[in-house]
Amino acid sequence: MNKKILAIAVAVAACAGAAVLAVVLLKGGGHRYENQAAMLKAVPSAAKAELGTRGQPLAGELVCESMEGASAEKLLVKCTGETTAKKPVQVFGAALAKSAREYYTILVGGRPLVKNASCLGADCAAD
Repeated sequence: MNKKILAIAVAVAACAGAAVLAVVLLKGGGHRYENQAAMLKAVPSAAKAELGTRGQPLAGELVCESMEGASAEKLLVKCTGETTAKKPVQVFGAALAKSAREYYTILVGGRPLVKNASCLGADCAAD
């Protein structure tokens, strides 16, 4: 009986370990973006969705660029745009591989609308 319980416990632990490893590998080292280019591509639509849900729709598309200091370990993105109310928008995003964390801040008219959020838009539903 004890050998069966031990065998089951070992199997469960192995499955749990494999699941954690799969999540880490699929997320590219801890954050949702594989590289800087992937983050540059994804942040504009996520930020647009976030702004829309907060009552600040964009007048057009966000223009994004890599920030100084961006690297494989530290993905850094800055986007700019304008709301339909003609307020300037700035979006700042950072994804840190070592700590497996992401941070996003959105300023509208120079005032913070989102501060150090771990996700934006539909990406929040996946967390």
